[in-house]
Amino acid sequence: MVKKRLQDGQECRKCAQATEQLKSRGLWNRIDEVLEAREGDGSSPGAQLAARFGIDTAPFFIVRDDAGEHAYTSVMRLIQDRLGRAVSDTDRAAAIDPDDVGGI
Repeated sequence: MVKKRLQDGQECRKCAQATEQLKSRGLWNRIDEVLEAREGDGSSPGAQLAARFGIDTAPFFIVRDDAGEHAYTSVMRLIQDRLGRAVSDTDRAAAIDPDDVGGI
């Protein structure tokens, strides 16, 4: 998991929400490593991984398996596709961040 660390030292709101989603479902222990993409620091481990995968949002997840590496930018998609838990339409709707929705 890659989390964004803001310049004030706090983790980003969406990263905290993703962590809570995983913990509340008993899935936090399935996250092997957490890297930080520090705001304004392109050399931070998470920022380097984001650049490598062409990802510009946080949090995101990299899953390695026999077929290679797969990037997930949605915690709900990760939970459903890779962690073997059902995700309801209500869960998906609640996870939509209004800041990510394009406007008129």
